[in-house]
Amino acid sequence: MTARKFTVTQPTQIRFGVGAINDLALAVQDLGGKKVLLVVDPNLKGVGLLGSITGPLDNAGVKYEIFDHVDPEPGLKLADEGTALAAKTGCDCVIGAGGGSAMDVAKAISILLTNGGKAEDYLGLGKIKKPGVPKIMVPTTAGTGAEVTFTAVFINEKTKSKGGMNGDPLYPDIAVLDPALTLTLPRQVTAAPGIDAFTHALEAFVSTQAHTISDMYALEAISLISGNLAMAYANGGNLQARTAMLMGSLLGGKALATAGVGLVHAMAYPLGGMFNIPHGLANAVLLPFVVDYNIIGNPEKYARVAAVMGYDVDDLPLREAGQVAVEAVYDLNGDVEIPRSLDELGIPADQIPEMARIALTVTRPVENNPRQPSLEDVIRVYEIAHKGW
Repeated sequence: MTARKFTVTQPTQIRFGVGAINDLALAVQDLGGKKVLLVVDPNLKGVGLLGSITGPLDNAGVKYEIFDHVDPEPGLKLADEGTALAAKTGCDCVIGAGGGSAMDVAKAISILLTNGGKAEDYLGLGKIKKPGVPKIMVPTTAGTGAEVTFTAVFINEKTKSKGGMNGDPLYPDIAVLDPALTLTLPRQVTAAPGIDAFTHALEAFVSTQAHTISDMYALEAISLISGNLAMAYANGGNLQARTAMLMGSLLGGKALATAGVGLVHAMAYPLGGMFNIPHGLANAVLLPFVVDYNIIGNPEKYARVAAVMGYDVDDLPLREAGQVAVEAVYDLNGDVEIPRSLDELGIPADQIPEMARIALTVTRPVENNPRQPSLEDVIRVYEIAHKGW
């Protein structure tokens, strides 16, 4: 039990289970929505999921406009464009359906409709003064946990860097999680988002801001994801594994919302901002190298991670037990064929010093990290990750 003070905010209503999507119109009506801006991942149509989202709205006669101009690493202008469409067409409710990018854009649009201005005005913490219009999130991947977080992350086109809006008004009102929507995910959209969700849980667990409640969420997420990701990857139609993954992603989102994330996220930001590497993939590739660097910062918790992942550490000295977590993460990455190095992603080695400089400007995750890094430390971790394992 921690003696440190902490605050937990959990305003999002969660509607979870196979068939939950069929009540999407009811969720809109419960929030008083009359016309919806439906922000969707453009890939939903290609994998046959768009009708699963629009069908319940059509059946109930709920009017909607579709905004599908969502990139894997969305820029701020997308939030502004979506807001303009919502205002022009009289939308008073926003649904984000897809991965984290679609949900982040939807959350930002909700806020801009009531607060005014441009998306760039709200980058940072505590800049959002008014609640947004009602917002509902429908994750179709088991990855980001954005359906229960107070953050929306974007590429700033002016600076070519990634940054987030942060504040309680960004919490969605309702999250609708239907595991059946994830059954048709391609393997690559199972793998990296799955490790992304695992990263959220692991970094929240070892965060300097961790507490009893965040640990509860994080440990269950670590257990669910590590125990089911490979099965979901091997057989996408495995509904039990898909259900466990979606719950693990949700709990990982709750863990990060209550304890924050760490150095993996800080180091992933430049990969997205400079080279358009999808966030989940950047996290996945960097994770084992940062865990290896971090072990001495909290070997006891890393040893517990290894144990929860099914590795026998009972008779090992604490430092060695913690080091087993590195092996466990390598194994998990290997099971789902995550690239083994930054070089495989095409990241030029000569950009590492600049990447390290930018990573250290992502202050909150750096402060949360169990080992406080210097610029030289971050450069060295990037260099090791560039060579790979």
